[in-house]
Amino acid sequence: MAEPVPPKVLEPVRLYARIAQMWVRASLAYPASFWTMTVGAFVVTALDFVGVWILFGTVDGLGGFGLREVALLYGATGIGIGVADLLIGSVEQIGQHVRTGALDVMLVRPVPLIVQVCADRFQLRRLGRIAQAVVVLGYGLGAVEWTAARAVVAVVMVLTAGVIFFCLFVIFACVQFWTTDASELANAFTYGSNTLTQYPLTLFPGELVKSLTFVLPVAFVNWYPCLYLLGRDDPFGLPDWLQLAGPVPALLLCGVTALAWRAGVRHYESTGS
Repeated sequence: MAEPVPPKVLEPVRLYARIAQMWVRASLAYPASFWTMTVGAFVVTALDFVGVWILFGTVDGLGGFGLREVALLYGATGIGIGVADLLIGSVEQIGQHVRTGALDVMLVRPVPLIVQVCADRFQLRRLGRIAQAVVVLGYGLGAVEWTAARAVVAVVMVLTAGVIFFCLFVIFACVQFWTTDASELANAFTYGSNTLTQYPLTLFPGELVKSLTFVLPVAFVNWYPCLYLLGRDDPFGLPDWLQLAGPVPALLLCGVTALAWRAGVRHYESTGS
């Protein structure tokens, strides 16, 4: 019989949920504004894929991939960054907390700093972006000839995508412990990585693909697992086992994230120092 999860492990999750619930109540106090922003996020992000759909009106393929196959890539990375942005997108505001002195206040509270920073100003309206990605992914899944193994890989792909983007948000937000006005640098890697992985990597040079595999492993967000789902060999000649290796770089990135966060918090002294 499995042992119950220790209360201390679940405590940060409980605290995060309570802070997020407070912000959800605040946003729902103005329901018209909430639904307008949520639907607006859905529509605005949907326009990205509408552009891809229009492009396929003039071409038969994009980097050797059809519309449904591109939708598979687009939807997987969209869900990954959407979930990460919903749960911890506020971590990008570390620089602002440092400048205003709010981080000093957070440090003296009996709640883990990472929980406070990530749950601060929780925005439920970001569900609109996730919903749009789910719709596109649902369309793209029609390109897959399903087996039990591919179903498992599809689920692992979505989870891995969320973890990788979670780590990227935190790692590059930590730069703001040293330079408080570097949010655009973080966006270049987080949202920039999302933009790259929305399309087949066959559109880019092989050197870039290798760097996205072995340096900043965003190719594991969707590219390699989608190759497996579609039954394709790697166009760049890289080993086929990479198609199933996504959880490994995700776990390694979690370790790097923990180290980066610890180093950033230790470096920080006080707004007045």
